[in-house]
Amino acid sequence: MRMRTPLGASAALALGLGLTLVPAASAGAAPDTRCMRAGIAFLKDNGLFSTVAKDGLPIATAVAVGVTPRAGTDVASLPDPLPLSVVLADHRAGESSLFVYPWCG
Repeated sequence: MRMRTPLGASAALALGLGLTLVPAASAGAAPDTRCMRAGIAFLKDNGLFSTVAKDGLPIATAVAVGVTPRAGTDVASLPDPLPLSVVLADHRAGESSLFVYPWCG
């Protein structure tokens, strides 16, 4: 029997609710991981990585450090806090991401 972690359960719940959290990259296109690596570095440099990995990233915290919702993002429909897996996938989504990250400029 496979046990679900709270992080996995949050992501499963979000997907089960029919939320399309991160648009899929076009078929055959490799995601650009530069932005994701910069996001991980930001979290680590600010002592947040383990907390976000365990508990998720509150949207208000992301906004407080300069992350902005992309036009058309319905923030109210997103799980809050965002699971780390969703945050990392959004960083890899490039121009299709839900948020604009200042360290990905």
